[in-house]
Amino acid sequence: MALPVQIEIEGARVHNLKNINVNIPLHKFVAISGLSGSGKSSLAMGVLYEEGSRRYLDALSTYMRRRIKQGSQADVTSVKHIPSALALRQRPSVPNERATVGTTTETFNLVRLIFSRLGSPVCPNGHRLEPSLEIAEAMSRSDDDMGKIVCPVCGVKFSVPGAEDFAFNSGGACTNCGGTGKVRQLDENKLIADENLTVEEGAIASWSLPGRNFMPSVAQHAGVRIDVPYKDLTDKEKEFLLNGPEKKYKMDFLSGTGRVFHDFNALYENAHQAVLRSAESSKSERAQKRIAEFFTYSTCPVCHGTRLKPELLKQLVNGKNIAEVQEIQLGNLPKFFEEALTKLPKNMHKMASVLINEFGNNLDPLLDLGPDYLTMERAGNTLSTGELQRIQLARTLRTETTGVLYVLDEPSIGLHPANVDGLIKVLRKLVDQGNSLVVVDHNVDIIKAADEIIEIGPGSGDAGGQILDQGTPEEISKKTDSLIAPYLNGTAKLFAHKIADKVNSQQITFSVDNYFNLHNVKAGIPLNQMTAVTGFSGAGKTSLILDSLVPAIQNEAKGKKLPKQIKEFDSPVHNVVSVDASPIGKSTRSTVATYTTIMDNLRKLFAQQPLAKEKHYTSSYFSYNNKQGACPTCGGTGIVTLDIQFLPDMEQTCPTCHGDRYNPEIQKVKWNGHSIVDILNLDINEALPVFKNMHKIEKELKLLKEVGLDYLHLGESTPTLSGGEAQRLKLVTHLSHKQDDTLFVFDEPTIGLHPLDVKVLVQVMQKLLDQGATVITITHDLNLICNCDYLVDLGPRGGENGGQIVAEGRPLDLIKKPKSLTIEYLADYLKNFEK
Repeated sequence: MALPVQIEIEGARVHNLKNINVNIPLHKFVAISGLSGSGKSSLAMGVLYEEGSRRYLDALSTYMRRRIKQGSQADVTSVKHIPSALALRQRPSVPNERATVGTTTETFNLVRLIFSRLGSPVCPNGHRLEPSLEIAEAMSRSDDDMGKIVCPVCGVKFSVPGAEDFAFNSGGACTNCGGTGKVRQLDENKLIADENLTVEEGAIASWSLPGRNFMPSVAQHAGVRIDVPYKDLTDKEKEFLLNGPEKKYKMDFLSGTGRVFHDFNALYENAHQAVLRSAESSKSERAQKRIAEFFTYSTCPVCHGTRLKPELLKQLVNGKNIAEVQEIQLGNLPKFFEEALTKLPKNMHKMASVLINEFGNNLDPLLDLGPDYLTMERAGNTLSTGELQRIQLARTLRTETTGVLYVLDEPSIGLHPANVDGLIKVLRKLVDQGNSLVVVDHNVDIIKAADEIIEIGPGSGDAGGQILDQGTPEEISKKTDSLIAPYLNGTAKLFAHKIADKVNSQQITFSVDNYFNLHNVKAGIPLNQMTAVTGFSGAGKTSLILDSLVPAIQNEAKGKKLPKQIKEFDSPVHNVVSVDASPIGKSTRSTVATYTTIMDNLRKLFAQQPLAKEKHYTSSYFSYNNKQGACPTCGGTGIVTLDIQFLPDMEQTCPTCHGDRYNPEIQKVKWNGHSIVDILNLDINEALPVFKNMHKIEKELKLLKEVGLDYLHLGESTPTLSGGEAQRLKLVTHLSHKQDDTLFVFDEPTIGLHPLDVKVLVQVMQKLLDQGATVITITHDLNLICNCDYLVDLGPRGGENGGQIVAEGRPLDLIKKPKSLTIEYLADYLKNFEK
């Protein structure tokens, strides 16, 4: 019997997929292309990954399945011959504060092993022992003498630290900071919001934390004047507010809803206690973020940020302790350990080679992907999305599995064009190991490198969800109806707006010194023009713009001190808006209508109708988030979730409202023959003629159309929007008024965007420029870079090899004599489109 050669999908209906049938070759590299919102991720993640992972989990015991979060069953008629699937998502979860590059990549595990077996320890009397086979053998024992050796100088018997002892998330953690490398202290200066305010007006900042809003009333009951500016209070009153004793006061209390509680036992928490108690009790990420603003974080004075017990740093390998080794850039570590090998006794070489080769094998896939500038001690929560993705991908490749379906969503995120070749090499390795690979990406080089392309379209939303083309890159490049073909064959028109003839002499000028790898870097951003900030990951782009320029503008506007790394600063603009492609809202209750002002205006409109007035329906009745208007069965979500024990929770359309969210009585109120449900089911194009004479709603609808979102339904859930759609929706509110005094900063704005979507984004940015705005985009996307008026390129590489401005000027001038790798890649890319 012949083995299957393809995954056969029939009747896929996930999200906007139009009941499609498609065959996906096994043991090949398949790229899925299409516009933002066309259905690429629905096919890749919603069908292939969900079905591949679900069926694998179905093979496990009921006991195991109840303890693993399972995906829901895909809305598809049949899927045949699908292997077990692993996914690399577009946005990996951010590691916690205990994670580092070393622990996330698992390279630190091997370094700990190397230090325990090949290290040079020190006895309790201070005698250094050279590495020896005897020490390594002692570490391998399983009896009570494991790790115990005798000092040849003084004869003392002592224990050498084992691999587990070097773990800062375990026995090796510094006792002062618990292995985080940082200590947290309450910042006294942040407890008082503004000494010119009264306590009643919010002078005590920590009483704004959840559950503390009644503290001013308690303080008043205790004798503190709460209607006098804080600065004019007596020392005794201030002392009570800051440090008063925790005590219960029996008092009448008026709640926020107007209800009076008599003889209420109110527990008083002073300004300090309010923060400390909140920090202990709050579980939500949002609350913890607010609480963190009251603290300052400094390097632990005991371990000096190494996270380890100081005594562990006595043991050396090749003259360095384990903390110093973690500070070496990943790209330099193989050479360091090769040198260490040459300095060991010959009888240790065989064992040492095994350990060091294993370390190299773990590291190689990651180095192929470019982040050679990272260090093992780098905190995991400071990594960019692209860096996290590459670490995930390298770890996946290292497992050397076979027969697995890998589904990768935008693996090129955060990659400089020079690193794309390394990524393609890694993708090829996955297939060569006997796996099947499906990649959703928009990078033209990655699509060209695929064995087969599946193109979904033709449009976005309801206009997408169909198989447009399928074939090899060569075959697709010849298709006249293909959207990606012009970018494969070089006939695409890249420029989406008129680039300025010269650089504006009016600029935001600033300099940054001694901030990570930035040392005395001076930059200028021309006003009312579009500037691309480019360079390798780790070159300093985020440090220069997001960590320095953005807070400098914000602080100056608030009258606060500039960030300490800012040495010179002159900005004619005083507002800054950061725009990213993160999802809007976390629940299905957030829709296009609720995110804009359309929903508020609709509710007022329906509340004015005769039947609504007769029934005394106020505008709140026309919100599915209020019980008066919401369907009683689903509570206004439109879906009900069924818990079916060891099987994954099942979601189905609400049987009462059939997904409409509202109770039936509310739907009887009509405006021009439409119920509010009818209106929310309209897409933007359909809604425009309906609201032709309704100025406020029509204005928002026109803006949504202008940014290319005319295919979205008013009731469409915002968390399901693609990154590009979310980004454009966020910009709608900024397009309706002048922006002369505003800088817009886009961080990797082309994530999830087809080259044609990039052109739409450029046109939206042009609308901002037309309103007088200044635009910065931090990007690697060559289609976006060539559309910019100005370019600031950081490099020449990343980490300690970056941090300099290596090129700046008009991109079309710079490509004439390339002075950096970014400009070289831009020049080569544009040559493909000179026909």
